[in-house]
Amino acid sequence: MTTEIILVRHATSSHQAPEAPLTAAGFAEAQALAELLYTLDIARIVSSPLRRAVQTAEPFSARSGLSIELDPRLSERRLSGSDLPDWRAHLRASFIDLDRCLEGGESARDARMRGLAVIDEAVATGRRTVLVTHGTLLALLLGAFDPSIGYEVWDRLSIPDVYIVQTRAGTLRRIWNG
Repeated sequence: MTTEIILVRHATSSHQAPEAPLTAAGFAEAQALAELLYTLDIARIVSSPLRRAVQTAEPFSARSGLSIELDPRLSERRLSGSDLPDWRAHLRASFIDLDRCLEGGESARDARMRGLAVIDEAVATGRRTVLVTHGTLLALLLGAFDPSIGYEVWDRLSIPDVYIVQTRAGTLRRIWNG
């Protein structure tokens, strides 16, 4: 049996802090996303607890009547415990060396594994589930299904962005990019 998991990158937010809200454009994107998701016969919504992810899921939740389950394993990957002026170079390096871990941060492999655990649990339900997450974690998860996906794909992700993972076949299909 194939179970489809819909992976969603959150809509446009005001900044990257955990409590950053969506912008006006982000709220409009979340409304448009709700219309798309409503056509996909989704049975469950699981979201990162970060505000921008929850706010992205809320219009679909309201339209579908499904509650939003929060799962901290869908939170964005923490690259480092401090601000890095050259963070993009460090991020690129971490897509090459998945075990690279900066002080106070999380390796790409560890982030991928926690995200894959959520996917595995969603697959086990046998129900089409939407998982709302963040850009870096999304790219890491996509890379688990297609090893050619790395930093360059992360750099081209849209906000929001939507992929369907067909678990039995292990295939990815991009169905919408904001």
